[in-house]
Amino acid sequence: MTLPAAFFARPITHRGLHDRSKGVIENSPSAFKAAIAAGYGIELDVQLTSDAQAMVFHDYDMARLTGAQGAIQTRTAEVVRSMTLSDSDDTIFDLPAVLELVGGRVPLLIELKDQDGSMGPNVGPLERAVADALKGYHGDAAVMSFNPHSTAMMAGLAPDRPRGLVTSSYDPSKLAPLSAKTCNHLREIPDYDRSGASFISHEANDLSRPRVAELKAQGAAILCWTVKSQAQANEALKVAQNITFEGFIPA
Repeated sequence: MTLPAAFFARPITHRGLHDRSKGVIENSPSAFKAAIAAGYGIELDVQLTSDAQAMVFHDYDMARLTGAQGAIQTRTAEVVRSMTLSDSDDTIFDLPAVLELVGGRVPLLIELKDQDGSMGPNVGPLERAVADALKGYHGDAAVMSFNPHSTAMMAGLAPDRPRGLVTSSYDPSKLAPLSAKTCNHLREIPDYDRSGASFISHEANDLSRPRVAELKAQGAAILCWTVKSQAQANEALKVAQNITFEGFIPA
């Protein structure tokens, strides 16, 4: 499955159109409503709860965004839904609730966060939860993950949804405890074909990597993350076909 044209029509908001100074927190209902009102697509993250529900939340540890220490994976969906995002009035939504909120009005780029811990093959529960949530959803929605095993599994669980890989320079100093060996393997995006991907979302500052150009020449769609200025956007769009942005409004 290739990405529909809607994913290239306008820039994509990174975790919604958020602004903490205004009480609009990343991956929150308010951030998603703001993106919809502005006509932008939405990139969002999903994590797994202890009872195998897909919650829209980026971090593994909940402290930064809620003030509550500990991994989201140790809490039930009921508990997580009741938690308020810091500096806001928003609670955390599960993926079905976000799909209902968006209702097909803008395209969704859904990142499945690696639950294996080492980008390995220990996947399944989050992928099944996401696929179940997407059944019957009639809007444009694509799935992607840093973990190629996750993307590959989504091919069987949701074959009607475009699939991609989130890719980067894989600097080991920034990705601990991921091993240098794993970083060296994933850096050159060797699993693109095996995972059944039709696009990548690549680190914006690493778009000059030859492998990115190679995949583009082979027909892969190229998105990128996370662009934080118009100057960076202009540079990224020399390679990428669209940007995921935050902190400014693209021209």
